[in-house]
Amino acid sequence: MDHAGRLSRLRSALGVNDLGFLLITHLPNIRYLCGFTGSAAALLVADHDAVLFTDGRYRTQAREEVKVARIMIARKSPLLAAAEWLAAARSRSTTVGIEPESITAGMRDRLAGMFKGRARLRSAPPLVERARMVKDAAEILRIRRAVEVGASLFHIARKKIRPGVTEVEVAAAMEYEARCTGAEGMSFPTILASGARSAIVHGRASGARIPRRGFVVCDFGVILAGYCSDRTRTVHVGRPSGEVRRLYEAVLEAQQAAIAAVRPGATAAEVDGAARHVLRERKLGRYFTHSTGHGLGLEIHEAPRLAEGQTQKLEPGMVITIEPGAYVPGKWGVRIEDVVVVTPSGCEVLTPTDKELVII
Repeated sequence: MDHAGRLSRLRSALGVNDLGFLLITHLPNIRYLCGFTGSAAALLVADHDAVLFTDGRYRTQAREEVKVARIMIARKSPLLAAAEWLAAARSRSTTVGIEPESITAGMRDRLAGMFKGRARLRSAPPLVERARMVKDAAEILRIRRAVEVGASLFHIARKKIRPGVTEVEVAAAMEYEARCTGAEGMSFPTILASGARSAIVHGRASGARIPRRGFVVCDFGVILAGYCSDRTRTVHVGRPSGEVRRLYEAVLEAQQAAIAAVRPGATAAEVDGAARHVLRERKLGRYFTHSTGHGLGLEIHEAPRLAEGQTQKLEPGMVITIEPGAYVPGKWGVRIEDVVVVTPSGCEVLTPTDKELVII
């Protein structure tokens, strides 16, 4: 990973935003910039320097992983250690940007007190998150591999899904297979919702038994080399009725329309609108209750968000999910999801594309 290049580009952004320093506390952002994967850290970035603060548990790990920043081992909270170091090092006032969404109001007040006029705290714009939206070739390769491993779990689901089997039994078999194939873990708690529970958008696997007839929504992903995958497939247990088939086909058509809308220059809202238009035409618009997709990478949910009103334009290298759905409360639900990467001429679907309705 080009950590040096990422830090260099961030330093250029500091000047443009009138920041003397950026104090980074969101761990995925720290990993993105310098490669550190520990659970306690703060990264202080300035024009010509970067200092990683962590604690003694990570002394060896930090030295192995971080080559682009100085390493300071603290006996206290890395964030407080970074603030103390900065306050002691500054002889004149400067502006320090902080990540407002990863720091509490109480901690911000505490930092302001520690600086005592030597630095002005300011909520920084999401500089690192903006950079993370566009993946480089190494990141796309890692996501592609995570997608391939994640997709392979679906054959386990198809084998295990049977009437009377509990949802957690199916999820456990999938997660065990993920570990056996090298995954570091799951991207999120596996969603496996059957029968009437398929209408719960985020129906995590439960002790409910799979019914003799009905949809089963399987939403799952793995983490491989730090990068996430995400995939949803919906199967049907028992013979589907015409109404069931029409619902599934409508969601599939919506998903295909959204994928076709993905191209450089298209806005996130336009992609969302392509899926929403199909479902409204099929009189299912009110049953589509979430956004069409989201970015993913080091985190399962990253910018951009594909939803109504989102003006972010897509760029080559962005990796996003396309996952429309329709959920009729108390009855059933369907969602179909793929991961796609924006290319100069459109997009590439990274997920294996078999999406015909599977009947078990």
